[in-house]
Amino acid sequence: MVRKKKFITCDGNQAAAHISYMFSEVAAIYPITPSSTMAEYVDEWAAAGRKNIFGETVLVQEMQSEAGAAGAVHGSLQAGALTSTYTASQGLLLMIPNMYKIAGELLPCVFHVSARTLASHALCIFGDHQDVMACRQTGFAMLAEGSVQEVMDLAGVAHLSTIKSRVPFINFFDGFRTSHEIQKIEMLENEDLADLIDQKALAEFRSRALTPEHPVSRGMAENPDHFFQHREACNPYYENVPEVVEYYMGKISEITGRSYHLFDYYGAKDAERVIVAMGSVTEAIRETVDYLMANGEKVGLIAVHLYRPFSAKHFLAALPQTAKRIAVLDRTKEPGANGEPLYLDVKDVLYGRENAPIVVGGRYGLGSKDTTPAQILSVFENLALPTPKNLFTIGIEDDVTFSSLPKREEIALGGEGMFEAKFYGLGADGTVGANKNSVKIIGDNTDKHCQAYFSYDSKKSGGFTCSHLRFGDSPIRSTYLVNTPNFVACHVQAYLRMYDVTRGLRKNGTFLLNTVWDEKGLIENLPNKVKRYFAQNNITVYYINATQIAQEIGLGNRTNTILQSAFFRITNVIPVDLAVEQMKKFIMKSYGKKGEDVVNKNYAAVDRGNEYHTLTIDPSWANLTDNDVVANNDPAFINEVVRPINAQDGDLLKVSAFKGIEDGTWQPGTAKYEKRGVAAFVPTWNAENCIQCNKCAYVCPHACIRPFVLTDEEKAGFNADTLEIKAPAALKGMHFRMQVGVLDCLGCGNCADVCPGNPKAGGPALKMVHIEDELDEAANWDYLVKNVSSKQNLIDVKANVKNSQFATPLFEFSGACSGCGETPYVKLITQLFGDRQMVSNATGCSSIYSGSVPSTPYTVNEKGQGPAWANSLFEDFCEFGLGMTIANEKMRTRLVELMTKGQSCSCCSDELKQLFKEWIEKKDNAEESRRLADAILPKVKECNCDICKQIAEFGHYLVKRSQWIIGGDGASYDIGYGGLDHVIASGKDVNILVLDTEVYSNTGGQASKATPVGAIAKFAAAGKRVRKKDLGMIATTYGYVYVAQVAMGADQAQCLKAMREAEAYPGPSLIIAYAPCINHGLKAGMGKSQAEEEAAVKCGYWHLWRYNPMLEAEGKNPFSLDSKEPDWSEFKNFLKGEVRYASVMKQYPAEAEELFNAAEENAKWRYKSYQRMLGKGWEL
Repeated sequence: MVRKKKFITCDGNQAAAHISYMFSEVAAIYPITPSSTMAEYVDEWAAAGRKNIFGETVLVQEMQSEAGAAGAVHGSLQAGALTSTYTASQGLLLMIPNMYKIAGELLPCVFHVSARTLASHALCIFGDHQDVMACRQTGFAMLAEGSVQEVMDLAGVAHLSTIKSRVPFINFFDGFRTSHEIQKIEMLENEDLADLIDQKALAEFRSRALTPEHPVSRGMAENPDHFFQHREACNPYYENVPEVVEYYMGKISEITGRSYHLFDYYGAKDAERVIVAMGSVTEAIRETVDYLMANGEKVGLIAVHLYRPFSAKHFLAALPQTAKRIAVLDRTKEPGANGEPLYLDVKDVLYGRENAPIVVGGRYGLGSKDTTPAQILSVFENLALPTPKNLFTIGIEDDVTFSSLPKREEIALGGEGMFEAKFYGLGADGTVGANKNSVKIIGDNTDKHCQAYFSYDSKKSGGFTCSHLRFGDSPIRSTYLVNTPNFVACHVQAYLRMYDVTRGLRKNGTFLLNTVWDEKGLIENLPNKVKRYFAQNNITVYYINATQIAQEIGLGNRTNTILQSAFFRITNVIPVDLAVEQMKKFIMKSYGKKGEDVVNKNYAAVDRGNEYHTLTIDPSWANLTDNDVVANNDPAFINEVVRPINAQDGDLLKVSAFKGIEDGTWQPGTAKYEKRGVAAFVPTWNAENCIQCNKCAYVCPHACIRPFVLTDEEKAGFNADTLEIKAPAALKGMHFRMQVGVLDCLGCGNCADVCPGNPKAGGPALKMVHIEDELDEAANWDYLVKNVSSKQNLIDVKANVKNSQFATPLFEFSGACSGCGETPYVKLITQLFGDRQMVSNATGCSSIYSGSVPSTPYTVNEKGQGPAWANSLFEDFCEFGLGMTIANEKMRTRLVELMTKGQSCSCCSDELKQLFKEWIEKKDNAEESRRLADAILPKVKECNCDICKQIAEFGHYLVKRSQWIIGGDGASYDIGYGGLDHVIASGKDVNILVLDTEVYSNTGGQASKATPVGAIAKFAAAGKRVRKKDLGMIATTYGYVYVAQVAMGADQAQCLKAMREAEAYPGPSLIIAYAPCINHGLKAGMGKSQAEEEAAVKCGYWHLWRYNPMLEAEGKNPFSLDSKEPDWSEFKNFLKGEVRYASVMKQYPAEAEELFNAAEENAKWRYKSYQRMLGKGWEL
């Protein structure tokens, strides 16, 4: 029977998960970008009842960390179940200890890895081979793929080979470039691969399972006399692997018709210049080889699949005997080595051979740096030189150590009939999701080949996105960004001045702009550079006000469906009627679980995608000169490094741009220079209605609405409304202005939502209006920020909510989502303690929005003081913070010793000796230590004795530091919990802030132990079945840890009080802050995130309480329950207001009521436990 081919439009992660599911009985999982979606697919398929090759569903177990996942894999294998896991980067490194064990015990399994960069001088979530190369010594075989189709075809080879050979496998492909690239590929199914399993080998694996019926011992300890010999005994298994893999590659070739070998050669049979590489770059190299061969050049490629064990025999068989020059490309960097791993392997194979080719090595593509045909041409040109450069780099300009090959102009090699498109969007506006649907619509409904890839900056929703789509009649091998599009859509009007959105747009191409301007407004506002490009290149320009249409339909800022519809109508890549039909089909698939209303609104969006207009291009625009560049006095670093990166021109920076900051150091306060202006709507202030409560500023996630206090002199230069200040008393007689930074605002609307206003004067003082109406406010903001001094030194900013907002926030304009529930807490801490704050930040959402180059939202006050921020890893954030604390403790001990010696120093004055004595007594009092530091430092600098010189050297330790350790619930409840527990047990004076979103926010919303029962989350596709861990109550059992649970939107004063008490407590403190997240799917939108916190507390979903051990010492109850008796009748209504709960009703109606009842009962159980704490006797 002839096998019927079946096609699927999917990405590399889905392809790997699809194959892995077939061969797995158990999956032990933990989320990490970019591999998380593999585990998500497996979990979803298991929840839906999909059967594997053995006719069963996979048992999926989420673990607390990658180390835990590897341990679970190890145990499951020893117990006889075929087990897989999915990971990348630091996660893979955490698995290394167990990988040695799994390999040493010859346990067959596959780790699927979306290969990713390792954190070094900086975190980078993007792709290269640093992680897998760190595992090449573990004993795992390593199989590489270079495209989505190869993942589908060869992932099964890893599973089949591990069963037959007993050697475990890493199956890897490039993170993002392959893991997230969507391609139309041929699909393999259970029946294609089932018969290939070596049943005898599988039965032997089962027979080796640990069992009390036939007990054995494994994992024994061995001594020097025999360990070496025993270790060498595994050699025959590894020698057998290449032939096993080659055998199964042959079987896959028979099934698919696509030829695979351990080393695939592509190119001229008589090639003289050959590149050796593995991963997605091999596809771009194939394009380049075709181009050069068409021009008569003798070139070729060896694409490496089986990297470990590295078979010299098979490599030499693949290498043309005519080869004279070889360039080996490595996607990793090993500082201090004589070359990178693949290069050294190839050199070793050819060493000592007669007439061996010259071999040079080079690095490429670190951190997903785009690798284009132009760069590959440079490699081939280098090989043609009399003496080719060795240990070179491509894709960058190294003007420090001069390793880079010359850059060439980009060329289009996609082939005839290729249609390329780029879509510029705003994170969470739906552009990426719509384009994923678009490529699937085209792939599933036409014979065309298609490809989609998505590039992002590091901001959360609200950041830059660019979708790169290709369609053609032949296979697409262009594994790099679209540089020469036929069509460009700009979904964000502000991008016209921020980015070069027309770059590379082909002559006679098409441009679509989402804009609030009409034709007259466009002619007035389009930058001259854009107009000139349109005219010189005969561009057809369409414009549409999708923002207004979305508002009219009721979709808020979700313009994606409207613009997707416009794309299909303008380009006619498929018939419009078919496109409309398929878009509506995908709408039902994507939004059906959210309810009929959402579906109908998106249907309306499809129908209104025809409301675009054509812009008349004036031929005279071809001669326009660029608009004048506005001069600024900003630091050179901002203009030369920060702004190019913000403009998506970071690829143009040379290595020398980072001279002096090689260690990853970045200056604070760079976020304020962005001024993106990407909000569609911003708040406008009505002074007449304002009661000066400052609540709006308190809740603002991005610190872009602030109260300013002006003296008469400062007001003299200001021409907008102000109010006379009524309170606090110290500020009376000054002038109050609530100012919005419209170019920094993301338009969430929380400020307007919480504004009480003055009912007698007409209600709230804030309302949301279109940004175009408020652009003049940008000048007011600039004046106030630059010319009005902070008055926080005149009042006690810790006294109440109002006063706190007169303190300048030292955390501003972060990359967090619009309406983020986390950042208001982070910002508040900087207002209270920022001038002496140290921050250890867990990797995760909070580290990404707090420290992604080039934006540093942590900034400094007028004296240059501010939070010192650092990120280590996900799993060690508490230990990292403790390390900061003990270093500070050690240095301050040294200061005590020096000042004690100073008492007998003949050089030190009596006044200075008295200051020393006073500092020793009061060093742990924050305010006093600051006062004394200000008095001591000038005097020790005047004194010439060695003691004072040393005190001056360590002078920055004089002020008592406020050590904060910040992380999400994934870090705190799961992977970093052991460290958190140890740090609070230490008794050290640290403050831990847990930003509790109840999911792993940064990796896409996977369940954690903070996820309540009943919630749907990734890795809990059918709803979580166990209750939420009560981290706070666990911490109270120590008896000497200050603990608080807060929700700013429910009780602003309680939140402030908890932070004030926690920081003042002379020991460990833990604050758990409820934070609504975009992953929750708030039906009211993130503009209601503060209201959602209030609703959570009122219905009993979340509770407010504090545990202060200092009260127990006074014979008082240390526990106080700060929230009122809940209105339990609203509990289920609250759940239904969030998609993570409401979707349970749609997808699993039979279980929904049971789960919701369990969620309510758990909340009541928790509330009763708090009431019991109130009733305990705490008398002395």
